[in-house]
Amino acid sequence: MEIQFFNAPPLLRSRTRLKGFITNIFKGHKVNRDRLNIIFCSDNELLMINKEFLNHDYFTDIITFDFPQETNPFSEIYISIDRVKNNAKNLGVSSTAEIHRVIFHGVLHILGFLDNSTIEKNRMTREEDKLLKAYF
Repeated sequence: MEIQFFNAPPLLRSRTRLKGFITNIFKGHKVNRDRLNIIFCSDNELLMINKEFLNHDYFTDIITFDFPQETNPFSEIYISIDRVKNNAKNLGVSSTAEIHRVIFHGVLHILGFLDNSTIEKNRMTREEDKLLKAYF
């Protein structure tokens, strides 16, 4: 699996290790993607994507697109670095921990995890916590 980071902020360190960790998550769930692009952008850029593709008119920290049916299956994760920093401050965690949580959140969506209901959100949070603990 090829994993690429675009516009990655300096707080995202050890990218080679992170790529290996993400690859192992996919392998462990027996999910195949040829490529995963993780694109960092601003609040306004992600708001435009949210409006255009999802018809949502609000800020979010992440949007995940998954194309498993393609000949060369791939996924894209768009992350607002502005939201990540704001979330970290509001949650009292480091921006480094929060950026990894959001990345893992996107990966979990690709694996089929949902967060539409309270039960799904709780399950997603538990899985994020497991991945953060395993990574750090």
